[in-house]
Amino acid sequence: MRYLLLLYLFGANLAFSYPLPFLYTVRLFQPPVCIATSMKFIVKFFAEITIKSRPVRKAFIKQLRHNIKLVLKKHDVDVAVAGNWDFIEILSERDDLREDFTEALSNIAGIAHFQFVREFPLVDLDDIVEQAIVSYGDAIKNAVFAVRVKRVGHHDFTSVDAERHIGGCLKARCGALAVRLKNPEVLVPIDIRDGRVWMIEQRVEGLGGYPLGSQDPVLSLMSGGYDSTVSSYMTMSRGLKTHFCFFNLGGDAHEIGVKQVSHYIWEKYGSALNVKFITVPFEAVVGEILTKVDNAEMGVILKRMMLRAASQLMNEVGAKALVTGESVAQVSSQTLINLKVIDQVTEELVIRPLITTNKQEIIDKAIDIGTAPFAASMPEFCGVISVKPTTRAKMHRVEKQESNFDFDVLEKAIVNANIMSIQNVMDDVAKQYQGEVPVVRMPVGDEVIIDIRHPDEASNRPLKVSGRPVKVIPFFALETTWSELDPKTMHLLYCGKGVMSRMHASYLLGKGHENIGIYLP
Repeated sequence: MRYLLLLYLFGANLAFSYPLPFLYTVRLFQPPVCIATSMKFIVKFFAEITIKSRPVRKAFIKQLRHNIKLVLKKHDVDVAVAGNWDFIEILSERDDLREDFTEALSNIAGIAHFQFVREFPLVDLDDIVEQAIVSYGDAIKNAVFAVRVKRVGHHDFTSVDAERHIGGCLKARCGALAVRLKNPEVLVPIDIRDGRVWMIEQRVEGLGGYPLGSQDPVLSLMSGGYDSTVSSYMTMSRGLKTHFCFFNLGGDAHEIGVKQVSHYIWEKYGSALNVKFITVPFEAVVGEILTKVDNAEMGVILKRMMLRAASQLMNEVGAKALVTGESVAQVSSQTLINLKVIDQVTEELVIRPLITTNKQEIIDKAIDIGTAPFAASMPEFCGVISVKPTTRAKMHRVEKQESNFDFDVLEKAIVNANIMSIQNVMDDVAKQYQGEVPVVRMPVGDEVIIDIRHPDEASNRPLKVSGRPVKVIPFFALETTWSELDPKTMHLLYCGKGVMSRMHASYLLGKGHENIGIYLP
């Protein structure tokens, strides 16, 4: 018996507000995991994809198929992905990877939702009843339920006939309270397709949007805070292949933090596409601004310098637009008048996905996508803060101030920009700390292991070490809670791959703490 995960992207029916019959909100139910030799997934497309012209729709489907293959082959190199006009089929012989596949597919743009189902041959309606009892027998006990049957092909019964027969048998044999067609507590959705039956056991929401890479590339200016991470996610979820650009205003700590969060966004939502991370050394530019620019115009001129540099560097990655996290009036440089002055240094399109979004909405979205912990702990550089910043910049005043600026300094910063693959960003961070921290692969003393991973990852895949105490302290809380730990005990930081743990261990050692290593089993 095979397992089938059905990934539905709402069809054109939604344009008419016509609900598909088995999409009602019902009580969540996690069915028992059955032993099977393979999993099969069927992917349908986000609503806006289905209303595109035939050539565009085919291109979107091709890109989505490519993205799914890239993401899933990290779990199963033999995964098979094929597609047609209505859906994409995925087949894997690794039924043990169900959770990994589910997590991965839920973060691929272009999918509205997906369903996990058991597939078996159609014998008769009584056989379907037996299979439904396996999947839903416990769930509908003492509950109000309904059966929804979707039928494709020629059969000697109608969908309504099937619903009545299966529902009546389930009520009689499983101890259900009643059958209720509207708003049931438990829904039993079944697809009958010619000679096959799909018993739908789980539904998971997807990201929606367009497949990443189906739209032109962009270059996102990353500070690592709430705004830039959310704006980057929003362009990615709309199908824009998003590269990252960081302006280092001074110090390694901020650069390392931005590399971490950029890698996180790419790894989780980037569909495994190859994008670039650009670091621009802007310390000397900041120095020029501090010494040669009037205090009121510092913020506006710094943004203009960034746009000048980004406009040149975007050609290096083939980007067609720049992306920033600015929101109207959130800070002094983001008034409409100031933004107009800032934009006049470039002829390139500047996209601001958050332009009318409230700060709390941005923070809530950062929490939802998992970047909030990074943003909350991100080091900030406060060297270019005006005492009385202008909110109504005048072009003639800005140009006069910039006439004092040595633009050779800006050009040097652009020439010295470092462009690398996002895949290598964390390896680059690790090299900075190579050899500084002891590595323990098998603890033999009284060491305490500290899991510093992102809270979502630590919760989904708890670290268990036989006979060893494990404390969960997220990376962003390490410094504030370290004083509470016993300084005489050896603490080993764990992050999975050893990159973040090495970096944070080195940082703590540099602060004068002792008895710190990394756990790398």
